[in-house]
Amino acid sequence: MKRPTLLQIIVHVGGWAPLALIGYNFFASRLTANPIQAIEQQTGIHALTFLLYSLACTPLSAILGWKELTLRRKAFGNYGFMYAAIHLAIFIGLDYGFNFKSILRDVGTKSYILIGLLVFLMLLPLVLTSFRYWMKRLGKNWKRLHRLVYLISPLVVFHFLLSVKGNLTRLQGNILQPLLYGSIALFLLLLRISPVKLALIGLRNRLQKAIQAAKNPAISP
Repeated sequence: MKRPTLLQIIVHVGGWAPLALIGYNFFASRLTANPIQAIEQQTGIHALTFLLYSLACTPLSAILGWKELTLRRKAFGNYGFMYAAIHLAIFIGLDYGFNFKSILRDVGTKSYILIGLLVFLMLLPLVLTSFRYWMKRLGKNWKRLHRLVYLISPLVVFHFLLSVKGNLTRLQGNILQPLLYGSIALFLLLLRISPVKLALIGLRNRLQKAIQAAKNPAISP
């Protein structure tokens, strides 16, 4: 059995730490006056954060030459799904008390509910097929299926933006955080574009050569 790497330990400790902190704050009465809403918001943000971590693994691994990042992509994605599932469970079970009639009624006036449910349904097949068995079974279709993450990421950001109190056209309210997440998601998606990624890899190679040349200057004859 292989010993876990430092990055692997950090990923898993970081994956469970937010949930442990939420639980501690809940039992210590350190949340807001509306603890259900606070937990719902925090789990939603953590879900988006881990999904962006997962999205970052492949391009950053190629650009930085850090191969282990690709091995942690699955863990980041699974933690993102875990927090999304908790977020949805709190929304349905605690916020609405499993009153599906009320949820369906509010879908018409609160479009972020519909987008959130759609995102969760899109995440579900990605998690279920994240095992090696399905990678071999689906072949090339596995990659096609998991490209849904390119659509899921902006949809989660849009869901976040619509759920906060604010006005995007006037840049008023609590829109700074979702806009920041949206900028990060856009940046990570741009890194996946081949010309951009190849240009950055070329820049990394030139910097490495320059550093090596500075460390080992040629001896003049």
